[in-house]
Amino acid sequence: MKMAKNEGYKIVLTANRTLMSHYNGLVFLGFGACISKGVIPDMLYFSVMCPSIEANKDGSAVNAPCGTRKIESALLNGNFKDEDIVVAHPDHLDKVIGPNTKVLSITEIDPLGIAPATSMFRNMFGGDAYMSVKFEELLEHPHVQKYKPKIIIGGPGAWQLEDAEVQNRYGVDCVIIGDGEKTIGGIVEKAVNDKELPGVVRGEVVGEEEIPLIKNPTIDGIVEISRGCGRGCKFCAPTLQKFRCLPVEHILKEVELNLMAGKQPLLHAEDILRYKAEGFNVNTEAVADLFRQVSNYHGVDQVQISHFALSSAASAPDAVEEISNILELDKKGEWLSGQTGIETASPRLIENIMGGKCKPYRPEDWPQVVVDAFGILSDNSWVPVSTLIIGIPGEIEQDIQLTIDLVRELKEFKSIIVPLFFVSQGGLRKKSESFSMDKMTRKECELLMESWRHSLNWAETLLDEYFKMTRDNHVKSFFAKRIFAFSSRKAKEMVKMCENEYDYNMPAMVNDARNGDVKLLPQPMHSIYNYFMLEKRQ
Repeated sequence: MKMAKNEGYKIVLTANRTLMSHYNGLVFLGFGACISKGVIPDMLYFSVMCPSIEANKDGSAVNAPCGTRKIESALLNGNFKDEDIVVAHPDHLDKVIGPNTKVLSITEIDPLGIAPATSMFRNMFGGDAYMSVKFEELLEHPHVQKYKPKIIIGGPGAWQLEDAEVQNRYGVDCVIIGDGEKTIGGIVEKAVNDKELPGVVRGEVVGEEEIPLIKNPTIDGIVEISRGCGRGCKFCAPTLQKFRCLPVEHILKEVELNLMAGKQPLLHAEDILRYKAEGFNVNTEAVADLFRQVSNYHGVDQVQISHFALSSAASAPDAVEEISNILELDKKGEWLSGQTGIETASPRLIENIMGGKCKPYRPEDWPQVVVDAFGILSDNSWVPVSTLIIGIPGEIEQDIQLTIDLVRELKEFKSIIVPLFFVSQGGLRKKSESFSMDKMTRKECELLMESWRHSLNWAETLLDEYFKMTRDNHVKSFFAKRIFAFSSRKAKEMVKMCENEYDYNMPAMVNDARNGDVKLLPQPMHSIYNYFMLEKRQ
């Protein structure tokens, strides 16, 4: 812990409150940051879905997002002193920002609340997403307004602030898009010396040997094993980055650092199975060796992952099986979960917009690749959290029906399917329009309902198994399961209402809900909150 500085640190790094959470050990509860404020009472949201990480007495964060830690390391490896830099908890900016503060650097994923998941919730329930609300709260903090440090924004969502008018509206001085480690030093140097900053900077690509080791622990023990993707999907920003893999030695050092802070490793990549791959051909030996070395590292009891590609799983069942054996998933009665993308079952759309997603297969093979991958994952105790995209440019009813048929074919596989609205970004930015609720057809609504039905049918089972796997305290798991069971039942009722009473006319149902004619999720969530508050008072 650093000593408190009433005059403020020269350089303050932070992220908004929705990113400064351990999500009760369920890292994908981070999706909850996309929910509109008001759907869930703040007290319930910030205690169950997004509980805060710890803060030290000086206002510094005990853990921080991996990207923030990389920037911290890049600055410390450069010309900046440790006593001048703090990674701050957003709720304690008053302890770290003062007259000496020159820079406030903020890591963001969705600062304006316009990313795919956020767009869907905002279209349904109205209001602003917690993520955008908390971003604005950072900028409006009294100490930020009083001392006016230079504000630098980086992270996956920085592209949302690229427009000069948007920057002026929020008082942002500089936006770094892409890798930041080689770029941040020069920008901060200018800010510290009171020089004008460029509005937008394209970060220089950082080679694997130049990616710095973190110096302090990350949230949920996240350890980066590779960066970039290279599959070339036109709608996705990460695919625009060069694919690089970090050395095992580098990875193990970060695993050890997080272990010392009591955090088990969560290996992060756009596709965990492509570690040290040759093109799109999975290197089973290399990825298995990585998992073996991490799982055998002293103090490691559990290894989690962030993302993987279905095409990689389908093409390398031996790698999936080997990882499961190394982690002893079957023996322990556990499963491994990660996020992956289905997006569509239309070979035509795959070929036109995301031809690299199916590699090493052909676009026409994609629907069967998905089914085969789900089968392989199921056989080896993997649980995919899969995304679909509604409103892809050029999508026709036949494309949507193919995706509906695919979702139904996946019914038997333990998994979550998350439908998202298409957002114009990446290579399609300014070339296409983002999807919105008022554009939704009945067929698109049918796909939305089919996806939700699939997830709701599996969610309670997965939650129950998760608490058994983590051996979490019984009181916490009891209340979490009761809350989820109640909200799940209400969500299923909403799906039936949309199908039976509105004939898949989602815009009409949402409009009636906003006019108070029907009740969707917000009222049930408030009922849960009121019920537990009454119990607590009694």
